[in-house]
Amino acid sequence: MATYFVEPGTIDSHVEMTTWISSTTNGSACNKTESDISHGFGFLAAGVAILLFGTNFAPVKKFDTGDGVFFQWIMCIAIWSGGLVVQQIRKNPQFYPLAMLGGFFWETGNMCVVPIIKTIGLGLGMCIWGMTNLLSGWATGRFGLFGTTADPPTNPVLNDIGVILAVLSAVLFSMVKNTISTEGLDQTVTLSDVNETSPLIQRIPPGTLNGSVHMPKQSEDHDVIVFPKAKRQNKDGSIADSGEVQSGSYIDRMSPGAKRIFGISLSLVSGVFYGQMFTPSIYIMDNYMVNNGTEKVSQEALDYVFSTFTGILATSTVYFLIYAAIQKNQPKVYPRAILPGFVSGLMWSIACSGWFVANKVLSEAVAFPIISTGPGVIASILGVFVFKEITGRRNILMLLLAMSVTITGSILCGLSKKAPSC
Repeated sequence: MATYFVEPGTIDSHVEMTTWISSTTNGSACNKTESDISHGFGFLAAGVAILLFGTNFAPVKKFDTGDGVFFQWIMCIAIWSGGLVVQQIRKNPQFYPLAMLGGFFWETGNMCVVPIIKTIGLGLGMCIWGMTNLLSGWATGRFGLFGTTADPPTNPVLNDIGVILAVLSAVLFSMVKNTISTEGLDQTVTLSDVNETSPLIQRIPPGTLNGSVHMPKQSEDHDVIVFPKAKRQNKDGSIADSGEVQSGSYIDRMSPGAKRIFGISLSLVSGVFYGQMFTPSIYIMDNYMVNNGTEKVSQEALDYVFSTFTGILATSTVYFLIYAAIQKNQPKVYPRAILPGFVSGLMWSIACSGWFVANKVLSEAVAFPIISTGPGVIASILGVFVFKEITGRRNILMLLLAMSVTITGSILCGLSKKAPSC
């Protein structure tokens, strides 16, 4: 009969003692009250992240967000607000400016999305930045890049196969065709021939042709943000309308080949930035010391959420101000997207907080393949049953194949990281 020595204070109750003793059959001991619960919580956090990442854009589905710059700024304000709540729940842990760099990485990658879509389209762009995001974060955790400590999975073979399947699923998802309809879309921005004293928000009757933007026929009027048309001075000194603001951007002036090269390159950069959002926080946990160098800083992942989210908001604000300056102080503002955008940002902040926890408990090598591909399954289910965007036999079959590959890869990645040994 084996004899077990339990350090005083490690088991708090008779119930836990009974559970602990019953788990030591066949001569093996395992503290179930700590390790298994923590490991399971990691998968729970990953599940929450997948669910919310897959649905966080649903609140803005029926609202026009235009070029996305104003929308992402509102969303980032909500993300920071969510981080502030986490900071208070965690009783105001120390703020690390270096962790803000992770927010800069994510927001910079996020700002690349609009030009990517304009050059190579959403499908190819999402496929490239999704794969690069996955591989960037996975490799950092697996091999300990950029000064972090490597945290390889228990079964590297299963993990490698899971990552390969995750990459394959991203390719398959990009091949599913979505049918996007603008019918019922609440468009909220137009140019109007108004003067400086005209009200900023005006009521536009359904179907009105105002400036160059045709408002869709709907059952009710729309609030729109209006800006005066640019004026130019004729040679005789008279003032004339310059007409619509020039629509030809630097992207429009590119050749098809240049657009493709630019879009693919930007997608690769975006994916790498996305994948490095957690690296500064993990670097701090692995390398920073406190108490005169006798112990490491807090190892609780949530203690670095607020610092990272502050970096997101700061970077987003800078980019929005640059955008406003480029637009000559006439940024495209979408008032109807403010509240949905804020809700979307709060959902994203909860999802990302769950990702922080999953990275810490499961390791990046396991969490990244699961969380970076899982939301595609949720979003696709919504596309089929709620928004009716995915139709047709070929699309449904391709979607089922992609979902099967994603789920299989996620399961293999999950199995590659066993619970802490008994």
